[in-house]
This record gives sequence, structure tokens and C-alpha cells, in this order.
Amino acid sequence: MILSDYKDFPRNGRILGIDWGLRRCGIAVSDENRSFVFARPQLYIKTQDELVQKIVDFERTEKISGIVLGLPLHSDGTDSDTTKMVREFADALSSQTDLPIIFIEENLTSAAAAEEIGRKSIAKIKSELDSVSAKIILENAISMLKRI
Repeated sequence: MILSDYKDFPRNGRILGIDWGLRRCGIAVSDENRSFVFARPQLYIKTQDELVQKIVDFERTEKISGIVLGLPLHSDGTDSDTTKMVREFADALSSQTDLPIIFIEENLTSAAAAEEIGRKSIAKIKSELDSVSAKIILENAISMLKRI
């Protein structure tokens, strides 16, 4: 189910953070207490159905209690073409899992991720960027949840 308010999101348990991409998807997971967030290897995908299945498999093996999905909005807060694709992915995912899914605005997470990765080869940056972005998305969501 897709939630519209963080107040309805589970208060405990591991959370999965997702930085959606058309070909690469970054993922990160928190610990049970939500004190730490760990970037996981990014997923390379060919279809949305393949990504949905990978996420469903991951959430079951990792005992996830909720999903946070980065939502790329224009700087004025309006939807972009990518935003629509992320929402379509969320709909497809929610039809395959009972876990609550919530969106968080993800503006500038790639820039923050690149800064966190630091000076590395372009190949190394590409292999880590999406999952570090997912880590930042999840850390931001956990901060919001703690304020509620």
C-alpha cells in the first residue's frame, strides 16, 4: 500500500530505501533500530517487472517492515517524466507486496552521494552512486520519522 503520510509508516523494523532508475536501481537498508543505514550493491535491471521481483525477494530475505522510495521532483515541486515512472513502479510494487511504501523528495541526493563517494574513477562512481543515493534517501526518511 502506498502511504501519503509518514504518521502511518511503521515505527520499528528494518526499512528499505530505493533510488529508482531506468537501468540501475540503488538500494539501502537500515538496521532494526534504524540507527544505521547500509548501502547495498545496486541492481541492474532490464524491465520493471524484473525490478519488482528483485525488490520483493530482497524484502523477504531482509525482513523489511517498510519501503521508502525517492521521488524526483522538479525544483518547483511538480512532477517530471521520471516522477511518473517512479509512481508507476510504486504502483507495480504495491501490487506485489503488503509492505507500506512512502515517497520522499530526492532532490540533490545524487550530488550529495557523489560528494560522499569522493574522488574515484568514473567506473567506481557509477557502480556506487545509486546505492549511496538510496542510503541518503533512507537516512533523510529516518530523520523525518524520528521527528514525528
